[in-house]
Amino acid sequence: MPSPIDLAAKLATFSEAWQPRTVTLFNGHDVMVARLRGEYHWHVHPDTDDFFLVLDGRLEIDLEDGTTVALAPGQLYVVPRGVRHRPRAAEEAQILLIEPTGTPNSGDPLTAAPRRVI
Repeated sequence: MPSPIDLAAKLATFSEAWQPRTVTLFNGHDVMVARLRGEYHWHVHPDTDDFFLVLDGRLEIDLEDGTTVALAPGQLYVVPRGVRHRPRAAEEAQILLIEPTGTPNSGDPLTAAPRRVI
């Protein structure tokens, strides 16, 4: 049987922002942790929803319709597929992401962070 996964311990293994790390697999999906600081660029995922769960800090997600979703620790938001968005964090936010394995975090394989498993 696999051991429990300590998300805080996994997050402690890296400091780079916007570089998600896969901590386990779930039904063909990567379960990842990431540190976010500053603004990410506007992007879209044409084939998948984008799942964000805030573990620590605060995250804002700007949507193409002018709406901003503000998330505190313990809150989650799913950006529907095809919706252009930009996550941002004024100070560091630590998040959990769930995406189908192989989904580029930037929406574009050419600009996506490499898949890293920890």
